[in-house]
Amino acid sequence: MDIDNIIKNLKNDNKTNAVKRTEFVEFMEKAADPYIVLICCILSLRTNDKTTYPAAMRMLELGKTPQEIMNIEYEKLSNAIYPVGFYQNKARQIIDLSREIVENYNSKVPDTIEELVKFKGVGRKTANLVLAKGFNKPAICVDVHVHRICNRLGYIKTKDPQETEFALREKLPKKYWIDFNTLLVTHGQNICKPQRPLCDKCSINKFCKQIIK
Repeated sequence: MDIDNIIKNLKNDNKTNAVKRTEFVEFMEKAADPYIVLICCILSLRTNDKTTYPAAMRMLELGKTPQEIMNIEYEKLSNAIYPVGFYQNKARQIIDLSREIVENYNSKVPDTIEELVKFKGVGRKTANLVLAKGFNKPAICVDVHVHRICNRLGYIKTKDPQETEFALREKLPKKYWIDFNTLLVTHGQNICKPQRPLCDKCSINKFCKQIIK
């Protein structure tokens, strides 16, 4: 499969505004701060971008560093991030995680998957996103969009996102790792949707093994 032209077409869609990034995706692209990427990613789990973005902005008005966030009252943070999914659990998780970063990591977010997944509630998807968008290190963040589109294209054949991540690590050129998630998430939100994908408007449909009629 011509992955180079697939990536080229997806990048061109972004440049020409054939697809539109959500405010949250745009923010995460520009954040360039491992801690902010980490806590905002936690907010986004099981929550759509339209709800996550304003909640993230309210949270960051209260603090932007582990030291600041760990000292926020639980109820205050919980109210700020409402109505993201599981907002009460996430408020506690973010406060506890921030304290752990301060006390055990000298206030710095670790820059390896192995250390990041030690935090409660942080899985490989979040860890990879922190590496890619926070540290600008090659990492493949696989969410439902990446998993779905890669399998629809026939680029890989996997059963779940974690299997997809490891398959892509073997097959996808490393030069594409950092941007891959953003490109496919945007494509998945606009074109290659879970139900009723817009195949007639897809810039990469000629590469696809599963055109949905």
